[in-house]
Amino acid sequence: MPEQLAAQIQHTLATLADPARAVPMRAYMRDRFPFLGIQTPIRRAALRPLLKVNFDQKRLLTAAGLLYDLPEREYRYAAIDLLARHVRRLDMSAVAPLLALAQRDSWWDTVDGLAGIVGDVLRAARHNDPGAQGAMDTALRHDCLWVRRIAMIHQLGWRLETDTPRLFGYAETLAPESDFFIRKAIGWALRDYARWNPQAVRDFVTVMGGRLSPLSAREATRWIP
Repeated sequence: MPEQLAAQIQHTLATLADPARAVPMRAYMRDRFPFLGIQTPIRRAALRPLLKVNFDQKRLLTAAGLLYDLPEREYRYAAIDLLARHVRRLDMSAVAPLLALAQRDSWWDTVDGLAGIVGDVLRAARHNDPGAQGAMDTALRHDCLWVRRIAMIHQLGWRLETDTPRLFGYAETLAPESDFFIRKAIGWALRDYARWNPQAVRDFVTVMGGRLSPLSAREATRWIP
């Protein structure tokens, strides 16, 4: 059951807590969140057996929500690892709950992990539903900047399956925003696609000119000769 899994994860991670390590980890996140002080490789190794569950989507999302209720950041990371491990069991109806999780104590560390899961769900769904990415058209105009960031980066790793009209259209829509994390997301998404189609990204950056922030333009073209 989700409640039992969340309790087991909580117990396992609590026994590994290292208050000394928690101090710099918290400082790295600008003292926004409490930490147990567990490094990622240690956390993942300890939880690997526990994440081998046979949960359906409802139970996976319930377990993730219970872990998000716990204060220390490592529990959020465990929730994301759980969802990522079983992402093939998630369908389009999971996107809204995932975006809801992204709005809880939001920062790039958890948001970007959830963005990858949303992207995997949409990438699989659009094979049977060409309109699946419409959910990101709505997310792009969400009041929460972190949801907008997810919309911008959800195609990371899609290579030549990338929906380029959406990629460039989203970048153009978000370009006027001044927030660092939005500008960084624009550059990151464009740079990722530039690995597979550098000329298209180069042309887009040129056409956009000064409408793209220097940060976005620099990140977009970093790997283009």
